[in-house]
Parts: sequence; structure tokens; C-alpha cells
Amino acid sequence: MRGVPEGLFERTSPSGPLTEEHLALRDTMRDFVAREIVPHIDEWEEARRLPRSLYRKAAEVGLQGLIWPEELGGSGGDFLMQIIAFEEIARAGAGGVAASLGSYSIGLPPIVKLGRPEILERYARPVIAGEKIAALCVTEPGGGSDVAALRTTARRDGAHYVVNGEKTFITSGVQADVLTVAVRTDLESRGAKGISFLVVEGDSPGLSRTELFKMGWHASDTAHLHFADVRVPAENLLGVEHEGFRAAMLNFNDERLVIAAQAVGFAEACLAEARAWAAERSAFGCRLSENQAIRHRLVEMVMQVDAARTLVHDVVARRMAGADPLPTHIARTAMAKITATTALFNVAGQAVQILGGMGYMRGTVSERVFRETKVLSIGGGADEILKDLAARQMGF
Repeated sequence: MRGVPEGLFERTSPSGPLTEEHLALRDTMRDFVAREIVPHIDEWEEARRLPRSLYRKAAEVGLQGLIWPEELGGSGGDFLMQIIAFEEIARAGAGGVAASLGSYSIGLPPIVKLGRPEILERYARPVIAGEKIAALCVTEPGGGSDVAALRTTARRDGAHYVVNGEKTFITSGVQADVLTVAVRTDLESRGAKGISFLVVEGDSPGLSRTELFKMGWHASDTAHLHFADVRVPAENLLGVEHEGFRAAMLNFNDERLVIAAQAVGFAEACLAEARAWAAERSAFGCRLSENQAIRHRLVEMVMQVDAARTLVHDVVARRMAGADPLPTHIARTAMAKITATTALFNVAGQAVQILGGMGYMRGTVSERVFRETKVLSIGGGADEILKDLAARQMGF
């Protein structure tokens, strides 16, 4: 039952028919996933990390550079292309692969948007080329979703910052060469004030990493990072000192849309597996798909996938058109992520139920995805945090 499932709603988005460029990208990514990812998932799950060669192969089909300028080696595409790419990767049904292969999508934006030309050449270009792996380092042991509570400090010492503190749950944290790190540069401040971003090289003296072991996402290397007097060149500051909180929040908006797109892709993978199983499996003299209860369950799964995908694509389309004021965009992004991850949880659970005993066995997409559903409703902002964020943005 392993394979890239065919989607039900592929040629349109809420903004209208997909362009030839979008369709061509979908075909390219689907072929890439079938050829380079699906056959190796079990191997990477056991290894608990992806091979570096996969990042180079992904770069050959343009994944890391989809939305970045051509002068950096990118293709200058629109944000919907990134959403399409992550939907396709997720439809392989392996969250760990999608997470670590996609860590550039959260580690790279602050560098490209805020970095000086020499920083772009030194760090962004090799990540886009698949030569280096990028990771975003914001979450801390005592802060979780509360970015304003971060305690990692960066004290200015001549031509360097001296970084001390910890980061945890860092995706690609074991292997990453380029770390985009949120730090507190105003040591007297509290809350959202005084936060900055620094680019820290993965081989910096004083940086140590501890691998973390998880319920799911086994193919993703996840780490706890410890910074002990790590000296970072002052030129590696991204943007204006002390003003990184807004950049972090805007980065989270796009991360949440990517997570939502992944949730849709994972749900489609479970739906496809359950649909195929119901069509092939016989019980009590008939196929499961001939049972009205099973057919109704499949329809409910389709409804949830379609509704989530429609909302996600609508938020993306309006983002690209600049149709919503920022508070509305933030609120709808939060709601899109919650809607998509909730749909995934429900669809994956229903798929396991339809597969019965086989759904509880390792080797099925639905079993693996079901174990991984909760992380998507936590990462990028837990559901409870996002509901409160949406309420504030809407004036509730």
C-alpha cells in the first residue's frame, strides 16, 4: 500500500485553475517524491535522519529555491508553489521526511529577507543549492510557543556577539550547518523587546547538540542545542538589532501555512490508503466499500480534506494578492492551520479504523501518520495559542 496517492482536487484552487507552471511543478514534485523519497522511507526512519544527498537532489528539482530570487540560485516563484511542493512531499506519508527536508523553509526566510549581500552569499546560496542544511532555532525549554519569553542571550563583545543559552525541539538540529537563532540582545529587556536574529555556523566552538527521540517523525533529526560562550561575528546579525520579534511573528505565519499544507497532504495519503483498502478488502461476503457505514466514513474524510485544503489555498491566494489587512491574515492563517491539523487527526484516525488490524501495523501510511498527527497541532504554535492569537487579531 506504499506509494504516492492520487489527489481528488488537484487542478484547481479557490483562486481559480492552477497555472501551467503550478501543474508542471506538481508533476515534477510528484515524480521526485515517487523516485527519491517513497522507496527509502523505512531506511530513513531507522537511521533517524535524512541523507545529505537528498537535499542536493531536492535542489536539482528546485525545491529550496522555489520562492527565492534567481540571483541567489532560486526560481522566483510565488508562495503557492511552495504550498504545492509541500503538499506533494507530505502525500508520501512520512512526517519526518517532510519536516527535515523542509526545515529550510523556516530557517532561510529571515536570512534572505534581512541579511546583507555577503550573508546571502555565504549562507542562503549554499542552502538553496542543497549544499548546506538550514534550521530555525527559536523554541526554548521553558518557553514553548511563547517566543517573547526566550532567555538565550547574545552579549556584544567588540566585533562579535557571545551567545549563551539553550534551544530545544530543533528540526534538523543534529545536522544543520546554518542555524538561524533568536536571541535576546538587549539584556535588560523583557518580553518582545530586545530580540534579534543571528546566523550561527553549525561548527562554532561552544555549540553542542543532543539528539532527541520522538513518538513520530523518526526520519527527522531533532536536537536540543546548548550555546556556551559561542562567538558569532557581529556581521551575522539579521536586520536591526533588538527588532527581531516582528520578523519572528511574520516568519511564523508562513510556517503555519506550510504546516497546514503538509497536514492536507498527509490526510490525502491516509484517505487514499483507506479508500484502496476498502475497495480490496472483503469481509462477511462483500467488499468493505460496499458497506454503507464505510462509504459514509470515506465521504466524511473527503469532506474534511476538501474543506481544509480550500481554506488553506484561500488564505494563500489572499496573502499573495495582499487582499487582507495583517490582523485578518494572521487570524485566518491560525485558523487554517488548526482546521487542517484537526482534519488530519480525524482522517488519520478514521483511516486506521478502516484498515482495522492492519492499520495498527508498522508499514502502513496510516499507522505512521496517525502517530505523527499531534506534532502538527503543536509545532508552529499550539492550537490553544493560535486560537487566542486569532481572537485577539479579530478583536474578541
